[in-house]
Amino acid sequence: MREQERVWVRVEGLVQGVWFRASTQREAVGLDLTGWVRNEMDGSVMLEAQGRPEGLEELLAWLRDGPPNARVDGLEVRWIEAEPEETTFSVRR
Repeated sequence: MREQERVWVRVEGLVQGVWFRASTQREAVGLDLTGWVRNEMDGSVMLEAQGRPEGLEELLAWLRDGPPNARVDGLEVRWIEAEPEETTFSVRR
């Protein structure tokens, strides 16, 4: 297994207007992950995160519940190619 892995995730449910993006960024930074998170037009939240496999698994576990006011109905997860030049985890608009 490579040191850096990357995951693409779509989170469905009540995930907009409940501080989901900011909370995801806080969790990802705390796990030393890079990537981004954004709201989608269909009401879902999409993100890509990169880092150690253990950190990514911890983030996926957190995403299954999300922040306190969210309701997560499901996650779509795909493992994708890492982007070595990335250095931060951002909230995209």
